[in-house]
Amino acid sequence: MHQNANRAVVSYTGRFAMPFIHDDFLLSTKTARRLYHAFAETEPILDYHCHLPPADIASNRQFKNLFEIWLEGDHYKWRALRAFGVDEQLITGNADPYDKFLAWANTSPHTLRNPLYHWNQLELKRYFGIDTLLDGSTAKRIWDQANEQLATDDLRTHGILENFAVRGLCTTDDPADDLAVHKQIQSLGLATKVLPTFRPDKALRVDRPDIFNPWADRIGAYRSFQSFQDAIAKRHDEFHALGCRLSDHGLNHCYATYGSETTLAAIFSKVRAGTAATPEEHEMFASHMMLLFGQLNAEKGWTQQLHLGAYRAANTRGLKEIGPDTGFDSIGDWPQIPRLGAYLDRLNSEKALPKMILYNVNPIDNYSFAAMAGNFQIQFGSAWWFVDQKEGMEWQINALSNVGLLSKFLGMLTDSRSFMSYPRHEYFRRTLCNLIGRDIENGELPDSDELVGPMIRNICFKNVQEYLDLGV
Repeated sequence: MHQNANRAVVSYTGRFAMPFIHDDFLLSTKTARRLYHAFAETEPILDYHCHLPPADIASNRQFKNLFEIWLEGDHYKWRALRAFGVDEQLITGNADPYDKFLAWANTSPHTLRNPLYHWNQLELKRYFGIDTLLDGSTAKRIWDQANEQLATDDLRTHGILENFAVRGLCTTDDPADDLAVHKQIQSLGLATKVLPTFRPDKALRVDRPDIFNPWADRIGAYRSFQSFQDAIAKRHDEFHALGCRLSDHGLNHCYATYGSETTLAAIFSKVRAGTAATPEEHEMFASHMMLLFGQLNAEKGWTQQLHLGAYRAANTRGLKEIGPDTGFDSIGDWPQIPRLGAYLDRLNSEKALPKMILYNVNPIDNYSFAAMAGNFQIQFGSAWWFVDQKEGMEWQINALSNVGLLSKFLGMLTDSRSFMSYPRHEYFRRTLCNLIGRDIENGELPDSDELVGPMIRNICFKNVQEYLDLGV
């Protein structure tokens, strides 16, 4: 956004030096620099999976201060703050916004070698033109400078989407959500196409009647299993009518143990009466529902996303006191491949396999996921969550390259709750070009811009634009 000249500045040692974030940041070779600036830098963004609040887009939210836009919902930063020993009152509590920001400023120098340090400085540079390294001594100056710019239209939500060339974004929406906000967004005529994504995870939670039953009531499922399925199909139709073309599913692992309609109806009735399903019943019910979602998606030409392997709410006290998605999740270690393969094969055998993207949070699964994707000509998605950083991106790219086709890779998404996250696309593109540039200079790939350049450009935008077919 703010592409300030990379003038020399005084470093902490008193010597003149380039700013930390400069034109060739993360680009370690001449070839990497050429590839990035020629083929990746100016490509638009299609943020096909994020957790941005659609209400903030509908209202063209103006953020009051740097805390609101930067720290308000960022559980990556919350984890770092806790690791540094910051009191929870200064993280998710009721402390003054500046005091929370100051706590983050004091923590920032201690995030060296964590991707947060790179993201911090990239975000300050691209949104506010700030080269100053964030710490306790620079906090007030950065706070004032950023807040002054946040008062302008350029840094309201619509301005951010326009200035970062976001051609399309897909939010994450529960089937029970009111779609009125999305209708409002679509009436605004924004240059960015904003679409909902169908995220029906609660439809599987027969192990938790306290979660499942209120949700089933909200979608109008009434008491019979057939009415439950009909209500879900109706919501699927309503999402489709608003342009939704993706579903998303956050699972420990896939499910592939199937039961009869009579058995499933009995499980449903039992849970609706308030008794939790057994683990075996939960597995059977979830298997059926995931089969249904695949069938619905295939019928309408949607793309289905499977986010597999997160160990959620490990800290149950933190979950109880603060809530979900607040930084108490981690990498899981479930066997993935047998049930994933069985699930994909069942859909494929029924000629009901939709376009699909697989994401794994455990890097040990990189090669097995990439290989499984090749069995069914589906996609192995970008490095996710805890591996969404330079090293993790390189691991994912290497696995995909070795057992599939990097040239067809769908590239980056933010998976973020923050409007300050769009430089993550830049971070990914620099990492990609650095990796390819290094291969070229090592003699492992041809030094041909005609061959390599279009591949990089396609990974940045065109591949996902064509695969999802969202009309952007």
